[in-house]
Amino acid sequence: MALVAFGNITDFDTNRAYVRHVFAMDTTFHDKALMGRAITSPGLADTAYVAIIVWETLTALVLIAATVWWCGAARRERVVRARRAAVLGLVMTELLFGVGFIAVGGEWFAMWQSKQWNGLDSAMRDFTLAGVALLVVLLTGGEPERDGALPRS
Repeated sequence: MALVAFGNITDFDTNRAYVRHVFAMDTTFHDKALMGRAITSPGLADTAYVAIIVWETLTALVLIAATVWWCGAARRERVVRARRAAVLGLVMTELLFGVGFIAVGGEWFAMWQSKQWNGLDSAMRDFTLAGVALLVVLLTGGEPERDGALPRS
């Protein structure tokens, strides 16, 4: 997620064009029943793009914190903190790619119809990877015991 946010910040114009084209639906089949969904305001598309970058950055920070806490997770409170942060960051990732890109971009704005501006494959990869990581975090071990001891494997 840090690389995704970094890429959007450092290559702002390319990815801004992506968001503008997806919102405008200008490379879709132009079905009259769907074109009423199009947002052609550059300002509104740019606002959404900046919101995406902010979400990506926050998600990256949460996942970086989780990683740091996992690396030092010998103590009970760090295991709990690491797991909670990892779950939060991975759910944030799932929301971004699942709701934002796959559902809203792919279905609402018919991104799947565009040959030039279709990001569904990469969104699906990111969604799937985050989902697998989330399952691993949730299914490997429970919450540590209340007395402070780590659970036995």
